[in-house]
Amino acid sequence: MKRSIRTAVCALAAAGLALTLGACSEAEKKAVDAVDKAVNEKYEVTYEVSGKGVDEIEFAAGAGSAANPKLEKAAKPELPWKKTVTLRGIMPPTVVPISTDPTGSDLTCKVIYKGKVIKEASGENVVAGCIAVSPMGK
Repeated sequence: MKRSIRTAVCALAAAGLALTLGACSEAEKKAVDAVDKAVNEKYEVTYEVSGKGVDEIEFAAGAGSAANPKLEKAAKPELPWKKTVTLRGIMPPTVVPISTDPTGSDLTCKVIYKGKVIKEASGENVVAGCIAVSPMGK
């Protein structure tokens, strides 16, 4: 009698383990699907730069990869400058004005997504530009 109880308990434990592993693999599959969708989904952002003394503006326009976006350049841009681009997945929206004024005191840069400013810098903070987190990663 004890042997049959032990066998039944072992069988139930094995069945429970199999169901648990199946549930984990299903959760893992859903997570992978969500990441794949986020990585491949496209979105638009608008970059804005205002101020004076800008020699060049570097910005992500969708080329390259999320980990290593290829930046495009606008030389001698007329300010205020505005550009709408399409990015992909978790690629960070990036705009970096390069100024002849070392303090950059009159500069402002913005990244706008669906009409909302998601990153803004002005004055001395513009030296690093505006680099936002992809809205697809949220």
